[in-house]
Amino acid sequence: MGSCNGQPKRVVTSKRESLTTFHKTQEISTIKSNKSLVKQRTDFRVAPSIFVSLKSGDISQYYEIESTLGEGTFGRVSLVRQKSTNISRAMKQIAKDKILACQRERMIQEVNILKDLDHPNIVNIFELYQDERYYYLITEYLSGGELFDRIQQRNNLNESMAANYMKQILNAVNYCHHRNIVHRDLKPENILFDQRGSDQILKIIDFGTAKQILSNTKLKQKTGTPYFIAPEVIDQNYNSKCDVWSCGVILYIMMCGKPPFKGNNVDELYRNIKNGYVDFTGSEWRDVSQDAKSFISKLLVVDPAKRMSAEQALKDTWIVSNKKVEKINAQNLENLSQFHNSSKLCSAILQLISTQIMTQKEKKELIKGFSAIDKNGDGTLSKDELIQCYMDLYQDEVKCNQIVNQIFKHSDVDCSGTIEYTEFIVAFSELQNLMAQEKLQQAFKLFDKDGNGTISKGELQEIFGGLALNENQWNSIFSELDTNGDGVVTFQEFTQLLMKDSNK
Repeated sequence: MGSCNGQPKRVVTSKRESLTTFHKTQEISTIKSNKSLVKQRTDFRVAPSIFVSLKSGDISQYYEIESTLGEGTFGRVSLVRQKSTNISRAMKQIAKDKILACQRERMIQEVNILKDLDHPNIVNIFELYQDERYYYLITEYLSGGELFDRIQQRNNLNESMAANYMKQILNAVNYCHHRNIVHRDLKPENILFDQRGSDQILKIIDFGTAKQILSNTKLKQKTGTPYFIAPEVIDQNYNSKCDVWSCGVILYIMMCGKPPFKGNNVDELYRNIKNGYVDFTGSEWRDVSQDAKSFISKLLVVDPAKRMSAEQALKDTWIVSNKKVEKINAQNLENLSQFHNSSKLCSAILQLISTQIMTQKEKKELIKGFSAIDKNGDGTLSKDELIQCYMDLYQDEVKCNQIVNQIFKHSDVDCSGTIEYTEFIVAFSELQNLMAQEKLQQAFKLFDKDGNGTISKGELQEIFGGLALNENQWNSIFSELDTNGDGVVTFQEFTQLLMKDSNK
């Protein structure tokens, strides 16, 4: 639902307009009561999703608008500053009287999908507010601009960079597909850089048309952006492979600056897409490697049954040969093996700090470590992947198995059987950085909504809005923080719990 981009939108050129034309679709459905709009967990399983819920109130109490990033039919995207932490966010403001019920459902669907995705190459969602007139979707602020803009500046884009960008995109797509989520609108405008400068990280945004499907289920709705949709989407009988086709179109445009399929109108464009002829004869392809052309051709196979999957694409010669070899910091591996956390509440607070307070700059090296260990690119770390990582360090299989078993005991806090991205960031970090005084103060302020210097049980329930627990469960969680039993939690009690648990 809109941009997280840090750059104000320009007036589009006819070329840009042609690349961003949406194929309009209609969906008729009804929205349930506000309480059930955003999914909630009924058990205290720690994950970033437990902080996301639909809240009502005056958004200006919590965020200050700093500038407008973009305007749309239904509202605007603004750069905002969170008052309690002074952290920049992107805010999509959606006018209730300008959207149909189906469009509102699409927004809620996006929230429900995004809040459960935990990956370094997918935008983070933090909050959804509403008042009488608007919905407000709060996400991380991505200041580096669109991939589209980088493609326009073709003198700055070489084949190695294109491979690095495509690997990041495919990592996110593969992660989604492993969760049976199909994006359905991948294009350069929906892929943003986290920041300006070198060593940038790409993030996929706009999951408004995304769908979670059952295995072997086919989708029937024609949706997406015409230049990027797969032949089987046109025929309205498709699965997750449609995203792989879109990746092929994106890579083709990255390499030559124009789309592989054209047409004087949508019908002609669709005929050319279904024909599937990919032209590599222009002068712009003269210096492009055969491996790159071959890879694009494999992504743009008309028959989805013969088209490679995202996981297979990550193993292609062109991607692997251009892959940067990242060295894993031995101290970070030591942090991971020594991390101990016995309290679910402490785990949740540390995840809040890592997702909503730590900066992208602080996470850069940690993300590189995560990607280096994640050999199959599925966006999670298995026991085998971690054992192999420690084997490179210790060459002792028994010792490595013991280390990894301990890691899973203390870090797999959602009990998924794998280490998720945020679980890894928490355990891989230097504890003195993760629990620095400034970060603890910012985290406390996120809980202390009314700013009175203490946390009430109601404020605890609000920050954990993604949980639907009974009164006894809430009392148990709150009493863990409220050590003196006076009904409120001070900053001292807040920090004491975290310090006590981390020192075990």
